[in-house]
Amino acid sequence: MSKVLITDYVHPKLITQLEELGYIPIYKQGFDPNTISEVIHDLTGVIINSKIKMTSAVIEKGVNLKFIGRLGSGLEIIDLEAARKANIAVINTPSGNCNAVAEHAIGMLLTLQNKLLSADAEVRRSIWNREYHRGTEISDKKVGVIGFGHTGQAFARRLRGFNPTLVYYDPYVTSIASDVNYCESVDMSSIYKCDIMSFHVPLTDETKYMLNADFILKCTENPVIINTSRGQVVDTKALVEGLQSRQISGACLDVFENEKPHTYSEIERNTYNSLFSMANVVVSPHIAGWTHQSLEGISDVLLNRISQLT
Repeated sequence: MSKVLITDYVHPKLITQLEELGYIPIYKQGFDPNTISEVIHDLTGVIINSKIKMTSAVIEKGVNLKFIGRLGSGLEIIDLEAARKANIAVINTPSGNCNAVAEHAIGMLLTLQNKLLSADAEVRRSIWNREYHRGTEISDKKVGVIGFGHTGQAFARRLRGFNPTLVYYDPYVTSIASDVNYCESVDMSSIYKCDIMSFHVPLTDETKYMLNADFILKCTENPVIINTSRGQVVDTKALVEGLQSRQISGACLDVFENEKPHTYSEIERNTYNSLFSMANVVVSPHIAGWTHQSLEGISDVLLNRISQLT
C-alpha cells in the first residue's frame, strides 16, 4: 500500500486528491518529529514542515520512500545528496506561496516607512501626533532584491507600482520572467548602494550570515533591511548593532535565527529584547507565506508534481 505521511496542516484537497491518485494519506498534524525514523520504512511519501529533519540516517531507513514533499521552499532540512543517491524525488513549493511572501514583505515595508504601528497605537489613545508620523515614500528609492527566484521576482512585480529603481543580485538565475525584465541584474557592489534591501534566498553555506557586520559596513545609504527568507541569513547581533549605530535605518523581519523564544540563551534574550524594543523594526512570527490562498497553492504544486511521479 502506498502510504503518504502528512505532518502538518494542509488544504483538504491535498488529502482527497492524494486518495484519487491511489495513495493512502496518513494525516497527522503536529506529528512528533522525533518519531520520523520509526515510521519512515513504511512510507511511499512524506510531506513535511520545517520541524521534520530528513537527515541521511532517516532517508536510509526509508527503504520504500519515493518522494519527500516540502510544505514551503526551504530545503536545508533535507539531505539532498542522500535523497539523490536513494533516487527519492524532493519536491518543494516556492511557487505556491511566493505571492504571499511578496505581499507580506511589502506590507511590512509600508508599515515601517509610514510608522503605522505607533500611529495606530497613539490614535487608539487619542494622541494626534501627525508630524512625528510623517512617512517616507518608496518612489524615489533604490531597492535591491537579493535572490531573484520565484519570491524575489514576485516581490519586484508587486513593488513596481510604487515606481522605485529596482535591481537584483542572483548569480544563479540565468533567465527571468518577461514581466520583470525592467529589473537590472547587478553585482553586490551595487546592492550596497541601495536604500532598501530585501532578502529572498535559500539557507545555504553561501547565504548563512550573508548580512553580517562586514556587509553592514559596506552599505552606503543606511538601508532598510527586509528578511522574509531564513533567519540565519541575518546575523542578529550585527543587525542590532547596525540599527543602534544607524548604519541600518530600519528592519522588517519575518524570520529569526532562533524562532523558539523558550530556548533563548541569556545572550539571545538580551539581543532579541534590544531588537524588539526598537521603533524602527517591524516583526512577525514567520507568517509571510501563511495565507489562505497559499495553503491551497502549496497543495496544488505538490499534487501536480506527485501526479507526475505516478
